[in-house]
Amino acid sequence: MNQKNNLNYYRSETIKLTIPVFLELLISSLFGMVDMMMVGNSGPSHITTPSIAAIGITNQVIFIGIAMAQAMSAGGTAMISRYYGANKLEKVPNVVKHLIILMIALLIIPFIVVSQSIPESLMGFIGAEQDTIIVGINYFRIITLGFIFQSLNLAIFASMRGSGDTRTPMIINISINLLNVIGNYILIYGKLGLPALGVTGAGLSTSLSHVIATIVLLVILLGKYHIVKLDLSDGFKFSKPIMRNLIKVGGPAALEQVGFRVGVIFFIKIVSSLGTVVYATHQIASSIISLSFAPGQAFGIAASTLVGKSLGEERVDRADTFIKETNRLALLSSIFFGLIFFFFGSKLTALYTNDPQIIEQSIGVMKIIAIIQPFQASAFAISGGLRGAGDTLSTLIVTIIGVVFVRLIIAYILINYVGLGLAGAWLAMLFDQLTRWAGILIRYRTGRWKDIKLK
Repeated sequence: MNQKNNLNYYRSETIKLTIPVFLELLISSLFGMVDMMMVGNSGPSHITTPSIAAIGITNQVIFIGIAMAQAMSAGGTAMISRYYGANKLEKVPNVVKHLIILMIALLIIPFIVVSQSIPESLMGFIGAEQDTIIVGINYFRIITLGFIFQSLNLAIFASMRGSGDTRTPMIINISINLLNVIGNYILIYGKLGLPALGVTGAGLSTSLSHVIATIVLLVILLGKYHIVKLDLSDGFKFSKPIMRNLIKVGGPAALEQVGFRVGVIFFIKIVSSLGTVVYATHQIASSIISLSFAPGQAFGIAASTLVGKSLGEERVDRADTFIKETNRLALLSSIFFGLIFFFFGSKLTALYTNDPQIIEQSIGVMKIIAIIQPFQASAFAISGGLRGAGDTLSTLIVTIIGVVFVRLIIAYILINYVGLGLAGAWLAMLFDQLTRWAGILIRYRTGRWKDIKLK
């Protein structure tokens, strides 16, 4: 195979896995934006502005759970992709069982107990003002309860992607997001004879969509045709090596996400001190930037699977080339989003609200978001490759330095001492992304990730 054919092979394999994930994440982000737009246009601003803020506050708690679920699932993806590469498919079902049990015991039960016991305290701690808590408390309760199903879905999706199947998660995610938007329309605005529930209706629709997705996934796993199976007839056989590997890879990844989300919560507290209108602007900007997460995360997920599979085949050279290729493609995609955010940022904000204060404040923020794009995309892609190799300790260290130290310290200084307001917060995010990108790149270039062994 000559050099050109080699390049075409790596590119085609990368794109084949990336496109379904990209479409899934992009459409999920778009539907998430539609959710907020629907709530933002469901009534007078004295109701919709705290409703948007309530979604943002709730999202910070849910994002902690999602990040933990994805981190714990990283071990499953790494193991299943290696078994897939080594043609040891008979080991996959037991990995899935261990992953689900680990998810229930270490994440779902503690998360539900805490979030349902002290919802007002959690919202207030993150930075919600009283008007936000009054409007959004039921939304918070419903969304956090729905996390039971959302986390199980994330674990199963990660297992499927580890086997190289990115298409099934895409189809299910797009379908349930479409159902969610339809449910939002009915429940937020009060259609089909139902009362208009506003932001509470958005919560009901979202949680019900997760329940439906779980039912569909269980039907697939209990069938005979997917590599990832849940064979209940075989019972559960505890395996110390499997559990050790899940914790070895997922443990640092989980700590990374805890550190990241704790840093974000304190960051949100700094931003929310600027008032409800500023925080609502920040939340809209965060929703818009989440749209640009799709390509970077998609290439990162593809890199995890391709690197794990290559290492299972004992082809370290292929693993290295896949990281380079996913990084190259991620950078190219980031240019597209950067240009849109730089030149059309305020127009995107206007889709969420007609509040002139919010639209005006968002102009400078959207230009900063545009500059963030290439560093963010590259960090996503390379980190995904390192996680596929089982190297989650390095990403833990880099994330803690970037988010907990760089972002918080710079945000505090720029907001409280320099007086830059929301723009100062987003400049701090830019410095955070630069730090994480540089740290991940340095770790990749050491090559130490190539020597990590999984049993």
